[in-house]
Amino acid sequence: QVQLVESGGGLVQPGGSLRLSCTASGFTFSNYYMSWVRQAPGKGLEWVSHLTPGGKLTYYANSAKGRFTISRDNAKNTLYLQMDSLKPEDTALYVCARGRGGTYDYRGQGTQVTVSS
Repeated sequence: QVQLVESGGGLVQPGGSLRLSCTASGFTFSNYYMSWVRQAPGKGLEWVSHLTPGGKLTYYANSAKGRFTISRDNAKNTLYLQMDSLKPEDTALYVCARGRGGTYDYRGQGTQVTVSS
């Protein structure tokens, strides 16, 4: 069965960095667009970034542009999100999802990112 398992979240000070990972199994990872989305407390799901199956084209929400970098290693069935210059408003549950454009057929459980001094 399809599984997406995120890791790498934690507590970080403003201006700090984190690298999130999402390990996929149960499907041919290299065939699919993959996305990162997030949900802040009391708010809806927000798209952060996605990339093409081969990883050559990447897309970012304005809130992530210039600070976050999405990438993938298809040989390892793993999706990444490098987050730099983190701000308190980046605090959220970060979720790996299969698909793009708000249409996700599978999601992971998420990893919590808290940005606070």
